[in-house]
Amino acid sequence: MPRKQREEGTRAPNGASSIYFGKYEQCWVGRVTVGLRDDGRPDRRTIKRQTESEVIDAVRKLEQKREAGTVPKPGSKWRVEKWLIHWLENISRPSVKYKAYQAYRTAIHRHLVPGLGQHWLDKVEPERFEKLYAGMLAKGLKPAYAHQVHRTAVTAWGEALRRGYVARNPAKLAKAPRIEEDEVEPFEAEEIQRLIKTALSRRNGVRFVVALALGTRQGESIGLKWRRLNSKTKVLMIARQLQRRTWEHGCENPHKCGEKYHKVKPCNEETCKRHKRRPCPPPCPPDCTSHARWCPQRKNGGLVDAEVKSSAGRRGIVLPDQLFTLLKQHKEAQEKERAHAGTAWEDGDWMFAQLNGRPISPEQDLREWKQLLADAGVRNARLHDARHTAATVLLLLGIPERAVMEFMGWSNPAMAKRYQHVTAVLRNDIARQLNGFLWSE
Repeated sequence: MPRKQREEGTRAPNGASSIYFGKYEQCWVGRVTVGLRDDGRPDRRTIKRQTESEVIDAVRKLEQKREAGTVPKPGSKWRVEKWLIHWLENISRPSVKYKAYQAYRTAIHRHLVPGLGQHWLDKVEPERFEKLYAGMLAKGLKPAYAHQVHRTAVTAWGEALRRGYVARNPAKLAKAPRIEEDEVEPFEAEEIQRLIKTALSRRNGVRFVVALALGTRQGESIGLKWRRLNSKTKVLMIARQLQRRTWEHGCENPHKCGEKYHKVKPCNEETCKRHKRRPCPPPCPPDCTSHARWCPQRKNGGLVDAEVKSSAGRRGIVLPDQLFTLLKQHKEAQEKERAHAGTAWEDGDWMFAQLNGRPISPEQDLREWKQLLADAGVRNARLHDARHTAATVLLLLGIPERAVMEFMGWSNPAMAKRYQHVTAVLRNDIARQLNGFLWSE
């Protein structure tokens, strides 16, 4: 289009970009049609620059985004803080498991919002994330923790990209710190035997035998119920798990809730006897929110009987005869405890329960596991290492991979690499086979 026509604002054909000097704006103006709005009208974007070359360059870039399908949607722009909280509470929370939501929530409120919250969502560069991760490492946080923040950012910006609020996912381009997974040493056969022997000498110890033999997770073990055990087929269904969840406020004004428990008066350091032992906490600010556990209408917290981690985790396992016999003996002992407790017994059908019938908490379960290790004279290890041990035993037995996945409740074959380890027995067996193959007469 000749410059004279552009300056006069001659109309371009429908759908075509136009560039002209706006007399009212006193600058060069470019108008680009990038698609249709929700109501069906053309979505035309306006670009204003001081020089003709600048507006031509900007129009070309916008046309390239149009062809690539990466033009942001029209409307008000998102701040990072506003988008992350909206994504967390309205998009993510209804669709993910409790623990995944809690991990997202921690990453957002402790790191992403304080570090990036006031930036525009579509203006954040990959270097911003890398600087954030470096700061986390400088504070002494582990690389795995920075990785959790990175995964949260990738997911949140990925949803913004899918909805057209950003043209790319900068978090996906950022480099997260490299993490080195700790090598897990599963229990050897001798250690397993000592653990089983010691576990059977104590109340509810059969649950640790179940963890070592079947590879159940902690929540799955303490969440087992008798009705999920078929006495005829000896099939134990792993369908639910017991979780400790944080209480939430059920009241309308969390700032007023539980003031008598939470408010702290200021003290005089010179005369306060308590302050000489340890510093007293400062007084609460006016907007201080009390912990939800003090809320009279608290909800969604405590020990919760929840679904297993994934659909693959819902599985049925045929029990070995010996383990089935141990569970029968355990049930007989539990019936005697029920009769002795009388009306104090709370019947929840829990396979492993306290003396009053209530379920065992994860904290109590972990304490008893640590005591079991000490009494059995076995090295200190995580309770989850029992699951690694069970998976490794299946490797030693030569069980096919498909059967192992179903037995352990895995949805991804890559989990075998993470959970199955080469033990001393396997190393010695490999050496024996090589010796027989290479140096056989």
